[in-house]
Amino acid sequence: MSAAMPTIGLVSAVIASPSRACLWFGLQRSTPQMTDDLLEEHAPDIPGGFERMNWWQGFGRQIGPLYERINSDKTYTRAFLVCEHHTNGMRNCHGGMLMAFADMALGHAITLETNRFWVTVRMVTDFLEAAQIGEWVEGSGAITGRDHDFYTVSGRIWTGERTLMTATGVFKALGQRPLKRKA
Repeated sequence: MSAAMPTIGLVSAVIASPSRACLWFGLQRSTPQMTDDLLEEHAPDIPGGFERMNWWQGFGRQIGPLYERINSDKTYTRAFLVCEHHTNGMRNCHGGMLMAFADMALGHAITLETNRFWVTVRMVTDFLEAAQIGEWVEGSGAITGRDHDFYTVSGRIWTGERTLMTATGVFKALGQRPLKRKA
């Protein structure tokens, strides 16, 4: 393949041989190492009181696993362990992941208050610090206002003593959630 190759030819070459195209662009493709990542001794340590959320489909499957701890006074904390699939090119937790997590962490305040489904109308976030691979990120929110079916929730996302993000969201409450089955 020559550097003078027309663009259409380059696209055809990439489609025909993606490995060769990666080499041509100076990208190296590596073969992943085989692991036994399903073994119990390889499972991460999860702080006490947290349980894995039962969200195995759709978007939750893509960004998880996610965890939560619900206290008897209806306060709660949602959490996740920053893994490689949560990171950006600098190997920090991606801002989009933090925003998606903030959405779920803050919106859960409506679930606990009303037992209703909800959708996000608006969310304003301020990024203050970055989270690294292996850090345990937590978040929570509290309802600060209500106008009919619209709720304003303010919250915080943190790791250890560091605040990573603050957020305020407006959420619209929808229909009732089904009652959870007792285990």
